[in-house]
Amino acid sequence: MSGDDDTNRLGAYLKARRDLISPERAGIQPGIRRRVRGLRREEVALLAGISADYYLRLERGRDKNPSPQVLDALARVLLLDDVECRYLHDLAAARPRARPRRRREHVPARLHQLLAALGVPAFVEGRAFDVLASNALAVALSPRLRPGENRLRSMLLDPEEREFHADWERATEGFVAAFRRSVGDGADDERVMQLVGELSLASARFRTLWARHDVRELRGGTTTVRHPVVGELVLHRDKLPADGLILVVYYPDAGSGSAEKLRLLASLTAAP
Repeated sequence: MSGDDDTNRLGAYLKARRDLISPERAGIQPGIRRRVRGLRREEVALLAGISADYYLRLERGRDKNPSPQVLDALARVLLLDDVECRYLHDLAAARPRARPRRRREHVPARLHQLLAALGVPAFVEGRAFDVLASNALAVALSPRLRPGENRLRSMLLDPEEREFHADWERATEGFVAAFRRSVGDGADDERVMQLVGELSLASARFRTLWARHDVRELRGGTTTVRHPVVGELVLHRDKLPADGLILVVYYPDAGSGSAEKLRLLASLTAAP
């Protein structure tokens, strides 16, 4: 997969996370002549209670079967949270990669019916953040939410998306990290490989964030967006699993200014 070490995913992840941990965060005095921006391999090994030679073999892909205890020790040293720790264990347990294939994602009729019945912006996205179905209010909120668009590509490459998000830098961090968690290594999915390759070539922001190996769970939250007609809206976002897909729903606080703006947007959308 473009942007990763295709044959040593565990080692690539360990190195990326090691580079992000400063000596001070790990409780080590950095020293005057220190030239490494993160932790040295031998420092990780010492703090994890394993030999430097063994850690070197792990990072270089010469040993791909560390015990759960070793992985937990490394997660502690690298300050991984629960999501990142599970991802580390998943990488170590990864099976041999299958030939890349394009996975078919189908939106059942009942989800189309649900989208039409909801009075708030809602859409269905696939594993790689492709928009597979959406209601009219979602498209009115953002044309990038129409079926056929890709949420990650839009976020990183569409100038209008940068204006749409009040905090684009933070939004892109979350999107790329959630994408990595959603697709895993993506080595058996032709669509994922194609998208990562495209974004690696077209977006310096993606290359930077992808190299960090951040992972986050797919979950909801609250976001502030700037609509070109109704102005700024503060919306909650829930992501609900549905038949192997994700139903995404945006909604405001009841009685809020954002609720009024969303009603105005709905009326404009319904106007002949």
